[in-house]
Amino acid sequence: MARRVPKRIAQSVINSLKGGVVPRIGLSYIAVGRRKEIEALLHDVDLIKEGSATFRFIEGKYGAGKSFLLQTIRNYVMDQNFIVVDADLSPERRLYGTKGQGLATYKELIQNMSTKTRSEGGALPLILDRWINSVQNKIMQEGEYEMHSPAFNQAVEKEIFAVISSVNELVHGFDFAKLLTMYYRSYVEGNEELKGYVLKWFRGEYSTKTEAKKELGVNIIISDDDWYEYIKLFAFFFRQAGYAGMMMMIDELINIYKIPNSITRQYNYEKILTMYNNTLQGKAKYLGIIMCGTPEAIEDRRRGVYSYEALRSRLTTGRFSKEGARDMLAPVIHLDPLKPEEMVILVEKLCDMHAELYQYERKLTTEDLGLFIQIEYDRVGASSNVTPREVIRDFIELLDILYQNPNMSVKDLLNSDDFSFHSNDVQEDEKVDEQFAEFTL
Repeated sequence: MARRVPKRIAQSVINSLKGGVVPRIGLSYIAVGRRKEIEALLHDVDLIKEGSATFRFIEGKYGAGKSFLLQTIRNYVMDQNFIVVDADLSPERRLYGTKGQGLATYKELIQNMSTKTRSEGGALPLILDRWINSVQNKIMQEGEYEMHSPAFNQAVEKEIFAVISSVNELVHGFDFAKLLTMYYRSYVEGNEELKGYVLKWFRGEYSTKTEAKKELGVNIIISDDDWYEYIKLFAFFFRQAGYAGMMMMIDELINIYKIPNSITRQYNYEKILTMYNNTLQGKAKYLGIIMCGTPEAIEDRRRGVYSYEALRSRLTTGRFSKEGARDMLAPVIHLDPLKPEEMVILVEKLCDMHAELYQYERKLTTEDLGLFIQIEYDRVGASSNVTPREVIRDFIELLDILYQNPNMSVKDLLNSDDFSFHSNDVQEDEKVDEQFAEFTL
């Protein structure tokens, strides 16, 4: 029996999928397949908890399920007390740039910082406040000091500074620790202006050192060149502050592939190499990095990630890994197609969710669902042009039409000239199962 889906979640899932985007919530209700890929990424999560750092690429065609897998892992690690930062690259957001493009990516990551209780982003001030408050509660529960007495405040400061001093020895750790100290002081003293300045610095919003010096008394700001060093500092600090670790997720690597200037592309790939080497050589701790891109964005040797020889030699797949027998311990996870029966299970889950959301009795049978999938993938050019994202949108549109026109026959609609396929159009692909296997969620 299908799990009951809260109406708010069902509405979000249906609306997101119909709009062609991955929903932020409710993925567990529609998840199918991807067991091996998820197990591989969850193995990384266990390593991060133990103090390691990991780096993975997820490779798949447009609509193949990269964002779905990313969002699934995002929700899981937040449940495991991780902090998640994520960003989509764009012409204005890159990994490296001379005009603030790298810093723009950092700002997006910090803006999207999320926890289980603040999953929509903007969690940095909440995280810092809760850390200070948790230390105060810990000292209070020990029962040795009277609340807000000089001895109590001294014990709290000792605990706070023990965490802050732990980041001192890392690159830029001294200044990072200084800013944390300022934040703690502003919290205790109720100085909202100073607290705002510190948050502004952590968010990378100071454009000049002069401005930072005037407001905070520090001679350093986060820049295009060193923003990744602060990501590492945050990951280490959050662990000391009681979290399990930090996961950084970056999507749309295609936007580096599209950079017209070859030298600029190479600088961006060099940044990826730095991150990759950092994680494998133990220079980062409690940090997981996942980057997503299309096959061309990663494998193209002229403009893609593999155009940078140092990365290609590290990431390229060996001779034995192939579709159906992938090495899930490799740095690049290739998304293989879902099986035909998994696609049917997916649309059945959506069918049940739609009927429950709009409170009607489901009309589509399992046979109808199988016919729908067959029709979708038997269209001309389906093997190269149709994506599961489009199939899902078609299916939700079908459900909406049937709901709004209760007298309409399911079979008449599926077999109409506007929707059905003509067998003479697909003579080159007679085996439907083979066509199904070309697609993934």
